[in-house]
Amino acid sequence: MAAPAVTKQAGAPAPAAAREPGPVARLRSAAATPPGRLRAAGAVLAALILLFGTVAVWQSAHRSRAAGQVVSASGPLSQDAAEIHRRLADADATAAAGFLLAGNEPAEVRARYQDDLATAARLLAEAAGRSGGSAESQRALAELNQQLPRYAGLVETARAVDRQGLPLGGAYLRYASDLMQGTVLPQAQRLADAESARLDTDYREAGAFPWTALALGVLALAALVRYQVLLFRRTNRVFNLGLLGGSLAVLAALGWLMAGTATASGDLFDGRVHGTQPLRRLDGVRIEALQAHTAENLDLVARGATDKYTKQWDALAAKLNGPARADGSLGELPIDAPAAAAGPLNDAKQQYQQWQDRHKDAAAKNSAGDYEAALQRTLTAGGTDTADAAFRAADQQWAAAAKAEQDIFARATGGVDGVLAGQAVAAGVLTVLGAAAALRGIGRRLAEYR
Repeated sequence: MAAPAVTKQAGAPAPAAAREPGPVARLRSAAATPPGRLRAAGAVLAALILLFGTVAVWQSAHRSRAAGQVVSASGPLSQDAAEIHRRLADADATAAAGFLLAGNEPAEVRARYQDDLATAARLLAEAAGRSGGSAESQRALAELNQQLPRYAGLVETARAVDRQGLPLGGAYLRYASDLMQGTVLPQAQRLADAESARLDTDYREAGAFPWTALALGVLALAALVRYQVLLFRRTNRVFNLGLLGGSLAVLAALGWLMAGTATASGDLFDGRVHGTQPLRRLDGVRIEALQAHTAENLDLVARGATDKYTKQWDALAAKLNGPARADGSLGELPIDAPAAAAGPLNDAKQQYQQWQDRHKDAAAKNSAGDYEAALQRTLTAGGTDTADAAFRAADQQWAAAAKAEQDIFARATGGVDGVLAGQAVAAGVLTVLGAAAALRGIGRRLAEYR
């Protein structure tokens, strides 16, 4: 009797051997073959090279932007903030000098005071217009813009009252100076500190070493060399021109990355150590000296009513003459003092000592009750042997040294952003060429299996 026929039920699953393999299984199967392994190796090598290039481009571009900020934004803003501080301190000293000279006030003294206030107001407006400042900078700017007209109004009131022969003029001037010393100059210092901190941040970012890009570049180069060694062992062929070209492109990108980094870092270091840092110290000296000069003049304006300004002079003079000063303006030149500033700094030191000596002579006369002799020794219209003349001569030399340090900063940092931008372009082009060469080298090996 014949066996009954077995019928296949509808919807029953096909045997495993008859199933179509899934995409993962096909990929795993293809990768297990020599051509599949070559394709996988090519993809990995190209990905490593391109990853290295992407990171190198990003880090170089970021550092280029930071270097551009040093040159065109935070660097000039930092110096502008210091100039605002110095101009305000000079305005205070000049206002006191003009008050002492009264009817004999030379036109240049009045013009100097007005120029100080006008320049400070202009720089404040420019700083406020650059919105990249910190919250601390914005608060300082707002306070300065509010208090500066108030100070100028008090000075004009003092002058008007003094012209009427009333003794209240000196009181108004001292009140104006208290506003300057107690409110305006501290805000100017906060602004200068905030902008200096911003400049330091840009310096750090521009000079940062590209460790991540370096590590990825070394990894990509090692992978290329390693795979060429494996191919040599399997095929006994010494060179794969595509992989060799890819290796050379990565090596060139690494070399360019290191050379550009070394050049930029060196220029930034020179600009900071021989330009920015000594300039900051010199700015501090000039402001302290101006405050001492203000105290010197206001002590005569007070006419013995208070010893406040004598104490201020003594404190500032002790600070200026301190043995630990490293600014090079009053003591020995520091090791980072640029050669172009050495001459002016030495001349300033001599003029500064003359100022101190003449002040002591005038102070002795004032203590002995000879106010007119003290005033003549301190400040006279057109006088060349006064304390004021010696101070102005020292300040001129400090200004010349500051100009030399600003020039060094500009020369050292100018073009650094271009070097880093070129480095980014080179890294991108070389790594794209390297990845293409590596894929071509793998493609030539794949062709042998066809």
